Amino acid sequence: MSDTDIQALESQFPAVSGQAFAAARQQVLASGQSVLQSEGGFVVRVYPDGRKDVVKPIEPPIRVKSGTIYTLR
Repeated sequence: MSDTDIQALESQFPAVSGQAFAAARQQVLASGQSVLQSEGGFVVRVYPDGRKDVVKPIEPPIRVKSGTIYTLR
């Protein structure tokens, strides 16, 4: 597999992963279970009927520039 092939696959990852998470969320809700999601600075539990309960506040997201490399220690 060439570098070009790998870059093409990597460029598709954000869209494909977004679709996979959306489908999984819908599947869980359709099964009658709740899901947790972040919304407006809070972790929120969303129920299949559309109700939402705030679970806890969270730190605001950190904006990063695409292509930035971080080293974790």
